[in-house]
Amino acid sequence: MPATDRTPDLGSDPAGPDSTGSGPGGSGSDGSAPTRFAARRRAAPWLAAAAALVWAAAMALHAWIPNAGVNAGSLFQTLLPWTGLGVPVLLVLAAVLRSRLAAVAVLAPAVVWVTLFGGALTDKRPDKRSGAGGLTVVSHNVDEGNTDPAGTARVLADAKADVLALEELSDASAAVYSRELAAAYPHHAVLGGVGIWSRHPLAGVKEVPIMPWTRAMRATVRAPDGPPVAVYAVHLASVRVSAAGFTTGRRNDAARELAAALRAEPAPRVVVLGDFNGTYQDGALAPVTSQLRSAQREAGDGFGFTWPAAFPVARIDDVLVRGMTPRAAWTLPATGSDHLPVAATLIR
Repeated sequence: MPATDRTPDLGSDPAGPDSTGSGPGGSGSDGSAPTRFAARRRAAPWLAAAAALVWAAAMALHAWIPNAGVNAGSLFQTLLPWTGLGVPVLLVLAAVLRSRLAAVAVLAPAVVWVTLFGGALTDKRPDKRSGAGGLTVVSHNVDEGNTDPAGTARVLADAKADVLALEELSDASAAVYSRELAAAYPHHAVLGGVGIWSRHPLAGVKEVPIMPWTRAMRATVRAPDGPPVAVYAVHLASVRVSAAGFTTGRRNDAARELAAALRAEPAPRVVVLGDFNGTYQDGALAPVTSQLRSAQREAGDGFGFTWPAAFPVARIDDVLVRGMTPRAAWTLPATGSDHLPVAATLIR
């Protein structure tokens, strides 16, 4: 009997090629690469929308961001005005994804930013000089490494303020400022690294102990056309940004000491001038800022950023008041310092 031909039928071989493409190199619905890509593409608009809502929540609830560990809350609040840059970035992402959902979600951080800072976009200054009863003040961290204190003194004198508060003075630079400002400011006092120069008599000059060395002082300015004003010149401790985070402990301790002094201050009219090494929004400075109002926020034009002078990104120098009405607030031209001077006109 002849042998039977048993050539295998390749088309029925279960181990053979799979025309549906569901094998190891295929692109079927079993978790293969094209399917995973499609799933990610469908999820991308939702993720972009979620990112916009999280960004809006962080901006709106910035005061609740904890300061434990790296002091993320203080760092975020210091740069809070710049969080608005997230809005165009998120809009571009929505456009790339061609997602209406993501574009609508971007409205949330946009609305929060405008609510927080929209007022800074309008000019609130009727003028830079007040009428009767007004007091114009200037504060400047003159920078201990400033190589041109005489030139800095001329810029400050040109502002024609009633009172100057200078911070980060050295013994040598204090002597230069005293000499250069003597004609316009016959009354002055320097304690440690801070000083007050005034056109009007000073009384009750004393150190305000906020740190182991002198970084704050107080004096009463007695102008002839209005009631006396308690003026503080303040330089809170520096902060550091490093791999360990935003180091603010010493500054925060100094702020608490200053806050205690302000609570005990009996004068109804108070001006606190200085370098706070933090912004008005920084929750760690709330012991101070909760007692005072920012002249820039109430009567300034724009954000009034002061540091670093070459490209300011934060307003860490300020004019804070109690019992007085800010009429105008602005920054002065750059000097030899790494800070810009700040000025304000106040109604007593």
